[in-house]
Amino acid sequence: MWRALAYLVLLAVAAFGAVWIADRPGTVTLVWNGYQVGTSLALAIVGVIAVAIALGFVWAIIRGMIGLPEALVRGSAERRRTKGLSALSRGMIAVGSGDPLAAKRYAGDAERLLGTEPLTLLLKAQAAQISGDRDGAERAFQAMADDPETRVLGLRGLFVEARRRDDEIAARAYASEAARLAPSVTWANDAMLEAHCADTDWTGALETVERRASLGLIDKQAAKRQRAVLLTAIARDREAGEPEAAAERALQAVKLAPGLVPAACLAGRLLARRGDLKKAARVVEAAWRINPHPDLTQVYLGLRTGDSVRDRLARAENLAKISSWDPEARLAVAQAALDAREFGRAREAIQPLTLEGPTVRTCLMMAAIEEAEHGAQSGRAREWLSRAARAPRDPLWIADGVASQTWEPVSPISGQLDAFTWQAPPNALGAPSEPMDPEEDEPQLGHALVPAPASVPADAPTKPVFKPLPAEVKADKPVASDPISAGMAAAALPVPGASGPSVTMGVRDTSKPLSGLAPRPEGSNI
Repeated sequence: MWRALAYLVLLAVAAFGAVWIADRPGTVTLVWNGYQVGTSLALAIVGVIAVAIALGFVWAIIRGMIGLPEALVRGSAERRRTKGLSALSRGMIAVGSGDPLAAKRYAGDAERLLGTEPLTLLLKAQAAQISGDRDGAERAFQAMADDPETRVLGLRGLFVEARRRDDEIAARAYASEAARLAPSVTWANDAMLEAHCADTDWTGALETVERRASLGLIDKQAAKRQRAVLLTAIARDREAGEPEAAAERALQAVKLAPGLVPAACLAGRLLARRGDLKKAARVVEAAWRINPHPDLTQVYLGLRTGDSVRDRLARAENLAKISSWDPEARLAVAQAALDAREFGRAREAIQPLTLEGPTVRTCLMMAAIEEAEHGAQSGRAREWLSRAARAPRDPLWIADGVASQTWEPVSPISGQLDAFTWQAPPNALGAPSEPMDPEEDEPQLGHALVPAPASVPADAPTKPVFKPLPAEVKADKPVASDPISAGMAAAALPVPGASGPSVTMGVRDTSKPLSGLAPRPEGSNI
């Protein structure tokens, strides 16, 4: 519409000019080299316009002839570029569809037509990757790393190739260089965090997490959780030599993640060691409200050394009131009542857990109550031991198909931070492999219950060791002095369908203690 309006305006101006000239006739005379030419003004204007148009056509022809070679070259380059982009697009499609032959052919065409452009090098590298040519892929990624514009992308490719050939030193070097050049690159930050965790460099890992959080590469809640986990790991390493610094780190972790059980346990233990029992109790109680856990029970009942069994029972009942009689609280009260020889109270506390699907720990607790009250040969004690062999297993710390009775900051399989979760392993127990012999003193279970060790060597190494549990373990004495620990050990069995090749459920070597943990109080139920 605006164009039509502009055209009408110009047409009106031209008509007005023509009328104005017609109303004012005049003569134009040209004298040159003894000749005199005279004409009207209107005709002179028309002649000037015609000459201008003719000169314009002549200049266009001359200019076209001068620029013809350049235009031919430019057209050829455009055609090559169009063909190259088409080959590049088809090559990317071939890579995505997993066709190595087509990918290599199109990668060669794109390189021939477009030269060493970034996308051409990337297509060449990916085509080499899907065809199994690792050397060719590394050469392409190295060429990208040598170009300032594609250096980070090339480092990413070299990092992946180094991981594939299990060269962790080179992979860390590439990730470190990429993080230095582009601090906001996610994969480089993740790789550096994983490297720090693998080296147990918790301080370096904490700095990496803080940098990621400041750049907005990770959710705020996830960053707080990872900080808490790393602070807990630092506090655990310093517990023996620097208890004050360890307590400070543990309290920081509890502030960031109040429900993180290992942090609350460590903070409570360290605070109790320096005599701050009220604060220690508040920390453990706050964590218990969020996540009732047997480790919290152990710490809470052992805050004050020298407590009588009745004092411990009162503390266990306090935990039960806080959590509205959570199953973990009932087990804690039952164990404390058993230690206090109050069998009716113990049976009353644990009775609701026996109504529907009692777990291994529940069955063993009932067996321990019956044995303590009526003797080891009582029929009900033997019945509960038999039920324990088939009962669902209790939760353990599990990460990547490995189960452990103790928490660790990273997975022993993948190295992922905060991978351990408290959950029940798959219940794949079948019937006992051997029938029970009623003449035997102790029933032999198909999957025997592994008792917890009564003592720990003082010179044992402190680094936790994860070992896969054999397919079937048998014990001569399935009943340990601590039935709850025995039940947790019994739960560590092979996991069917665990992710990864030949990954089985494992259990931590219980003959080796965690660093700095105080010895288990006598009569503890955890």
